[in-house]
Amino acid sequence: MKYSELEKLIMKTTNSRFHRQGRRHPIWKNHDTGEFFEMSRHKSEEVAKGTLNDILEKSGAKK
Repeated sequence: MKYSELEKLIMKTTNSRFHRQGRRHPIWKNHDTGEFFEMSRHKSEEVAKGTLNDILEKSGAKK
């Protein structure tokens, strides 16, 4: 899955939204749990499996 696809999935299925731009990565916030997570700016890159699972867990999205 690419970061662009992951971003669309998160926006469509969760209450997580872009929060602010960090020094290196955009920071997102899950408004249901208050948890923060980072995404890559490189939308065409594939997401590593461990990173994907971590982001899906923190965002509350289902694969």
